Amino acid sequence: MDARTREYLKGRFGDYYRRAVVTPPPDADAREWGYIPWTAGAGTTMVRHESLLNLGHIGDFLAREAPRHAYFSAARYTDPSANAMSDKDWRSADLVFDLDADHIPAIDPEGTSYKGMLTACKQSLLSLLDILEDDFAFEELEIVFSGGRGYHVHVRDEGVRELDSEARREIVDYIRAIDLDVDGLVRTRASGPTTQRVLRTEGGWGKRTHDRLLAFVDELQSMTEEEALERLQELDGIGEGRATTILGAFERNPQAIETGNVEAGGPGLRMLVEALAHEVVEDQTAPIDEPVTTDLRRLIRLPGSLHGGTGFEVQRIERDAVDEFDPLVDAVPDRFTGREIRIDAAEQGTVDLLGERTNIEPGVNTVRECVGVFLMARGDAEKAKE
Repeated sequence: MDARTREYLKGRFGDYYRRAVVTPPPDADAREWGYIPWTAGAGTTMVRHESLLNLGHIGDFLAREAPRHAYFSAARYTDPSANAMSDKDWRSADLVFDLDADHIPAIDPEGTSYKGMLTACKQSLLSLLDILEDDFAFEELEIVFSGGRGYHVHVRDEGVRELDSEARREIVDYIRAIDLDVDGLVRTRASGPTTQRVLRTEGGWGKRTHDRLLAFVDELQSMTEEEALERLQELDGIGEGRATTILGAFERNPQAIETGNVEAGGPGLRMLVEALAHEVVEDQTAPIDEPVTTDLRRLIRLPGSLHGGTGFEVQRIERDAVDEFDPLVDAVPDRFTGREIRIDAAEQGTVDLLGERTNIEPGVNTVRECVGVFLMARGDAEKAKE
């Protein structure tokens, strides 16, 4: 990034901050603060071990310094500005989850558009929220678009604040279904003089597997017998004979399927349940970044600040607005939408912002400012002379 581009972006970030209202997190005085300034050269410099006592009012600080990135700690400390972590006196920490398109197995960062990555990441966010709300019954959630390629979720329920790293890792393992014991999704219950093995339908991965089983049965019932047999044989380990047995079990004892009785159809049904459980895990796990959640001292982006790699707002999202949230529209600062600027682009490409596609040619282009800021912040263009 050349000097003209750097100074332009810093100036426009400052203009944004002078009008923005940035709300700090709870217990802001007990948190460590950090930021990355607009330094020259290819590298970046992180300034951290700051407190609000040092920085002053957060809005005034942001307007004055116009940092490239701004952060606060998930942790609360007695002395957040101490230079040594051991001297800060850790008290508690939010439980923080980070979703980034880079961590989604189906996404190829080189071959997927930025818009496609954001779409896929929002689906992962919805899966994560389902688990946090349904399985853990967390209530104090703050959902944030990171300003880059993903989302953050801050859990501030009192019961999680003092969890150590190992306990947080167990939560990560559950959410990602790491080493999920499929047999553990089944429990034994008494049924008269005998016992039955049934799916744990009351919640968790057992309930998700049972829901998938019921949906699968509905799918089969909408087919002809021949189609249903073919569909069953698409699953690992199920041949024609077992497929026939499973279909017969569905017809003979539909009530058993409703209750999750995995013995009703013999070994074939148990294999079906196992196959569906693996599908559920693949579809409904959330590819969260483990180190972010297990790090008790992690710095995380400040909502309301700007992301120095895109020029987008790091934006809080109300829970009931997640489905409709479009970062390529909703996170574009109004401050960068009112005029056009000239940029010198490195190569040909397209940018989708505010519901419009802008075609970029190599060399000098006149574009909406939000497009120019996006390309310059990403390192794909420099500021041209006006």
